[in-house]
Amino acid sequence: MRLRLDLAYDGTDFSGWATQPGLRTVQGELEGWITQVLRLPEPAQLVVAGRTDAGVHATGQVCHLDLPEGWRVPVRDGEREDVDALLGHRLRRVLPADVVVHAVRPVPTDFDARFSALWRRYTYRVWDERTHRDPTLRRRSATVRGSLDVDAMNSGAQVLLGLHDFAAFCKPRQGATTIRTLQRLEAVRNEAGEVVVMVVADAFCHSMVRSLMGALCAVGQGVPSRVRRDEEWLAALLRATGRDSSVLMMPASGLTLSEVGYPAEDQLAARAVQARRRRDEEPA
Repeated sequence: MRLRLDLAYDGTDFSGWATQPGLRTVQGELEGWITQVLRLPEPAQLVVAGRTDAGVHATGQVCHLDLPEGWRVPVRDGEREDVDALLGHRLRRVLPADVVVHAVRPVPTDFDARFSALWRRYTYRVWDERTHRDPTLRRRSATVRGSLDVDAMNSGAQVLLGLHDFAAFCKPRQGATTIRTLQRLEAVRNEAGEVVVMVVADAFCHSMVRSLMGALCAVGQGVPSRVRRDEEWLAALLRATGRDSSVLMMPASGLTLSEVGYPAEDQLAARAVQARRRRDEEPA
């Protein structure tokens, strides 16, 4: 049986998603409690849609879990127990307050939380001098000096949309491609004056969203420099073949994984095959 878990967490006190020896992580907390709650013979192993870094939050994270062969849903009063009641309800009772499992449900074995995903949507929140800052929300936002020009940010965002090599915006990983399709990048200023940026792509490479935000904020601030921070500068970054030191990475506190999109069940397997293909060809 394969189970899908939909969850949320405040990443402030976690050292990221992925299990690391001696560190508190979201994966470590979940796998430990799932193993105990289901009394599994071996430690649970989760596959996640997006491995968030230390300090990054999530409101729409997705992962999947394969239960061991022979495991069956317990029968109570002559009926099979509901999986969400069995695992989801119990997890909600035992997990720490900064991680919540919203739902647990069986899914086809073709479903892969990581490779079946069509897109991931992140939200980044920034305070500037025009923001009516709320100190109770400080753990979910970042701060920049001066005032951000949202129109300039959105004009710059248009340059970055589409299929590109985002090497200038990513921390390099050996053997990993940095070619991605950026589907949406849009900034708005809400009623409190906070600038909220929505970022959607088929996938993201390491630190890509926070670096995109660093570049957009530089454009929005109009920061004086030897290299003008404008649309031409962004276009030049897309021609780079490696990480560019002029792109500052914004703090993790402002970043939230908001949603992951998947195809219909009959398209899950095909999507997983497509997502596993390495995109080494030059983007059109």
